[in-house]
Amino acid sequence: MKILVGISNVPDTTTKIQFTDGDTKFNSAGVTFVINPYDEWYALVRALELKEANLAEQVTLIHVGLVDSEATIRKGLALGADDAVRIDAEGPDALFVAEQLASYAKTNGYDLVLVGKETINYNGSSVGGMIAGVLDLPFLSLANKLDLVGNKATVEQEVDGGTQVVECELPVVISCAKGMAEQRIPNMRGIMAARTKPLTVVAATSNSPLTSIKSFTLSAGRTHVKMISEDNMDELVNLLHTEAKVI
Repeated sequence: MKILVGISNVPDTTTKIQFTDGDTKFNSAGVTFVINPYDEWYALVRALELKEANLAEQVTLIHVGLVDSEATIRKGLALGADDAVRIDAEGPDALFVAEQLASYAKTNGYDLVLVGKETINYNGSSVGGMIAGVLDLPFLSLANKLDLVGNKATVEQEVDGGTQVVECELPVVISCAKGMAEQRIPNMRGIMAARTKPLTVVAATSNSPLTSIKSFTLSAGRTHVKMISEDNMDELVNLLHTEAKVI
């Protein structure tokens, strides 16, 4: 069995967000980039666990990005992935990324495609479903447990009031959420081995992005809390009508 794991290159969570070019572009100057935590901690680590249990023969990383993202890809190789592929494109929107990953997966015959449930920079949670749509494969989302028996995947998902168990024959696309696996830290042996593992660069397909960024806007941030005494309900009602915002 071959597993393909999609990873995204995202700013570290401590990054101070700034924009340039008239608020149309993220300012990456001085920013430390990391593997998207949902991709790394859950999708990748679970794929590695399946290989260690002799349920998979190969774990391949795939990323849509430019050459400056290769350091991030190498970290994934240091964790234990066998090889990696970089689609040489900037990835302007989720559909473009999904089409690139789906094209490579279809050409190279992967049995299981794993991605994180979302990226921490855009929180779109759409790439996994789009990959499945392009490939015309089943999609299991927000999985927090995955087991393989023969040609069948068993997935657990948290739902209101309990847990849902779904079984599906391979091939399948799965988005991974918290609980799927535990975070790992690369050891020195893995870091050294990652330097020589194959990292293949392939050209993007000719698909054109369907969206464009008009502008970014920073969030307003936290505001002060107004404390209302428990015996002043009239003021509370007035504030709810005049100042409270529905989010």
